[in-house]
Amino acid sequence: MKKQWEDDNCATIQACYSVYQVPVAAALWCGVPENKVAEELKLAQPIGLSNALSRAILRHPYLKCLEPRIRAIHAAIDEGKLQACRENGRKTDEHVAYERRHVYGLDLKEWAKEISPIERPAFLFDEIERSTHSAINIESYQSLKAAFDAVELKLSQANERFRKSEEARQTTEAERDSLRAMVDSLASRLKTLDAPGIRAETTYLNTIAALLDYINGDIPGIVKHPSFSSEAKLIQDIVHFFDGYPGLSESTLSRKFPEAKRSIRQN
Repeated sequence: MKKQWEDDNCATIQACYSVYQVPVAAALWCGVPENKVAEELKLAQPIGLSNALSRAILRHPYLKCLEPRIRAIHAAIDEGKLQACRENGRKTDEHVAYERRHVYGLDLKEWAKEISPIERPAFLFDEIERSTHSAINIESYQSLKAAFDAVELKLSQANERFRKSEEARQTTEAERDSLRAMVDSLASRLKTLDAPGIRAETTYLNTIAALLDYINGDIPGIVKHPSFSSEAKLIQDIVHFFDGYPGLSESTLSRKFPEAKRSIRQN
């Protein structure tokens, strides 16, 4: 089993201390894999042949960033911001022909620190270095990153709570709608089973009035029932013997008896 240190290819160190021809450095800067650089550069053509700089600046058919990055490297060398060398890697203060210009990865990295972090070459800068402005050190970045992660976690938790609340709300609304439908259905059924219609009500009242007249001896040829000296006594006895029956409470009977008498007199 390999140890972890055996897999370390020291890519960053190799990149910093390697010598790159300017077009190669630009291609790597554009994100071209190292094993594809030569193949891609074969597709690139000089922007012109009239002078050495034109011949050294290459234009790629679809790798649009190649030309401007070659220009940027040559401009930095011409302005003295980036030191160039030849193929042998020996640095010199002499002028180096455009087509022979090479740069050390470390020098290129130092120069690239002055440009926007997101534009820094990935083969020379790690993710943190490409996300951090030169005015912010790694400790500051890590502190900000930790704060960001904490806020992001809280946001995620809040979103989860909101999702659960929304699901609960939808469930409650569904239950409410179901109960409302049940109530509406029962209300419709009750309309057909509710209190009797006018005709049926009149029939019931007339029946009650006839029985009362019979008990009170108000019908010709009928003797008043001896058990009930008054309607109040009749109501008391009914309530006593039929305690708990719907419609047979004292208040209901006291109201219905007079209604029954009025009803039968109107016929």
